Amino acid sequence: MIFGNITNLDEYNFLEEKIKECFAYAKANDLKSYEPGRHDIKDDKLFVNIVEYETTNPENRFWEAHKDYLDLHIILKGRERIDLNFIENMKPGAYVKEDDFLPIEGESKTSLVLEEGDFLICYPDDGHMTGLEACGPEKIKKAIFKIKI
Repeated sequence: MIFGNITNLDEYNFLEEKIKECFAYAKANDLKSYEPGRHDIKDDKLFVNIVEYETTNPENRFWEAHKDYLDLHIILKGRERIDLNFIENMKPGAYVKEDDFLPIEGESKTSLVLEEGDFLICYPDDGHMTGLEACGPEKIKKAIFKIKI
């Protein structure tokens, strides 16, 4: 996993070109004005999901990981806590290939609080639980770029 803020992207020149392409797309487009849902950039190879929801406690959320896509989360509005752990420390469920969804169970190893402009890149070994409240429930909007591996 890689955590940072879009104002410091010059520090991340080592990132893969597909990830840099997502940041360029975010800079060139007003993602805050996008309606929730999937927005294709390069068919199934690269797309962005815009989501809006109210953050909550862990009992109302779930752990997940992915095998075919990297996730690049960029917070557009609000504040969200994301719990993280490596899937090797977790108990995997049955992988759902058509949704690239691996349900996992376990405990948090660490947490991040993401605010507007912050990003998190989750690789296949990075289990994550999103949608958690940082300081009470809060409505957020974020972009989740899905990058085909």
